[in-house]
Amino acid sequence: MSRPRIVVVGAGFGGFHTIRHLERRIPTGAADIALVAPHDYMLYSPLLPQVASGLLTPQSVVMSVHRLTRQTRLVPGHAVGVDTRDRTVVVRRPTGELAPCRYDRLVLAPGSMTREFGIPGLTEHAYGAKTLAEAVLLRDHVLAQLELANDSRDPVEREERCRFVVVGGGYTGVETAASLMRLCQEAAQRYPELRSVIRWHLVDIAPTVLPQLGDRLGRKAIDLLRGLGIEVKMKVSVREVTADKVVLTDGRALPCRTLIWTAGITPSPLMETVGTPTQGGRLEVGTDLSVPGLPEVFALGDAAAVPNLSHSDSAYCPPTAQYASRQASTAAENVVNSVLGRPLREFRHRDMGLVVDLSGRDALARIMQFDLSGLPALAATRGYHVASVPSGTARARIVANWGIRAFLGSEVSRMGFADDGRPSSFVANEAVDYLDSDTSRSEGARLLDNERQRYGED
Repeated sequence: MSRPRIVVVGAGFGGFHTIRHLERRIPTGAADIALVAPHDYMLYSPLLPQVASGLLTPQSVVMSVHRLTRQTRLVPGHAVGVDTRDRTVVVRRPTGELAPCRYDRLVLAPGSMTREFGIPGLTEHAYGAKTLAEAVLLRDHVLAQLELANDSRDPVEREERCRFVVVGGGYTGVETAASLMRLCQEAAQRYPELRSVIRWHLVDIAPTVLPQLGDRLGRKAIDLLRGLGIEVKMKVSVREVTADKVVLTDGRALPCRTLIWTAGITPSPLMETVGTPTQGGRLEVGTDLSVPGLPEVFALGDAAAVPNLSHSDSAYCPPTAQYASRQASTAAENVVNSVLGRPLREFRHRDMGLVVDLSGRDALARIMQFDLSGLPALAATRGYHVASVPSGTARARIVANWGIRAFLGSEVSRMGFADDGRPSSFVANEAVDYLDSDTSRSEGARLLDNERQRYGED
């Protein structure tokens, strides 16, 4: 019997942890395990706001695939189509060419992308906060605005450059606004004339921020944000964005050159190429994470509609890192069980809560229905992150960065990444040319035939 070919798509929380669980369950050499991903690292995205503020270095939040795996082969590129008939993933390599990646078992965890909502000017002028490149660029951009404002004597230009608008009252938006506001406060020590001009706004169409924390902690979050000097406006969104203005749905036009968009995600278009039913773009799977009608294909994470068996108030599991990490264990176990002909296990997980680090000494946490704030929340929040990071090297870097900031202060300086362009989530969305389901099948068959002719493989 030939070795089964197991292909995992995506190096996020779901895909990366699936690979690690597979390696623990499969003896060395017993299977050919491949990971299809555009980068050779997993990004610990919950700490990206701290990278944007300079509290953490970029290296602190990336986990090397090569360092943390033993028998996994990395296939660099984006999976842009799935040919379920010939069991082939169509991969667009960094060079732009298409290549086949054959599988006997397939795990889809491609994650999500920034949702655009069709707002005029958004894709041209908004800054994202979803990728490592965006976090580093965002820090440079914010500091550059303060430098330029300090060098200008035009009061209109100063106002535009010193006003920052964050859209999205979820975890990412709240932490990004708080972290970057503190960065501006530190930078303003160099520019005393700007202290009274710097304005940060947080807006969201929802009635409150961080609804997962409940009403009490949600109100506490708003109080903490306003205490930092951030104007919080709920039940409002963005109507239009230009190079020097943000128009809100309540009619206000804010002079502004920095809009940070964190207000939504959409599942990877890859899921539509499978050719089976989806829910809002998320691929429908069973309670065992397998795709109905395709027992050799499993899906998890942001791009999968996984039935929520532990909470009756929600039909599907929320698209969070916490759930994706736990689904990975079930997916890996069921991949092995399906190869060995064993029964598959259902996925169940009890939500552990949410932690929010507002930088400084401010934090909020709801852990197993217990509400925390202040220093206890800060200890719980940072302890959770350190425990969740799957790399000892990264843990050491994170703790060291926190210690350096606490005892020696921070360095407020640009690194030059904002000088030549603006790589945003929206640009990244456009850069990947996904196939439709019919093209995926035809391209998969064509690429597979070419490979067989070239290498003489079955």
